[in-house]
Amino acid sequence: MSNQQGDNARASFEQAKALVIDSIAETMDLYGVTRSAGNLYGTMYFGNDMTLDEMREKLGMSKPSMSTGVKKLQDYNIVKQTFRKGTRRQTFAAEKDFFQFFANFFAKKWLREARINLDAIHKAQQELDQLLENESVDGNLREEALLTYRQMEDSKPYYYWLQKLVASIESGELFDAIPVDEIKKQ
Repeated sequence: MSNQQGDNARASFEQAKALVIDSIAETMDLYGVTRSAGNLYGTMYFGNDMTLDEMREKLGMSKPSMSTGVKKLQDYNIVKQTFRKGTRRQTFAAEKDFFQFFANFFAKKWLREARINLDAIHKAQQELDQLLENESVDGNLREEALLTYRQMEDSKPYYYWLQKLVASIESGELFDAIPVDEIKKQ
């Protein structure tokens, strides 16, 4: 292969990776991870373990931005610190199994959603209970409070279901119900 053909092949290869990295960054942005952290994850996904300096060089971002992005991705357990023999620098590697990525990323977010909202509902319902028990409260306000209390009560099954969904992901039951191998065959 000539140098020109080799250069064209390399450019085509890099363009193909860039398309997927960009789509990963865009979809992670939809779930509250910054586009730059998504871009970082996508770049790491196609690479081996990387130091912050290697990431900075590859992406043209500042070292503090790289560090912040890596920390955010570590918080979701989709990037892990690794150790490269012969260097004292920290290295990091992206989770390459998208099923594990799914479990790590969404389970943490969904559990947080359920916990925060159930805690808020519990506290709100305690306040509404006090209001409903107070006979000196205006009848219209009591009626509105009762409707609101019931609306909050009606939302609880969703949060309990979300907790069960996360438990089924973590236990592997979800993947038994929707087998990965069957999806791969299609």
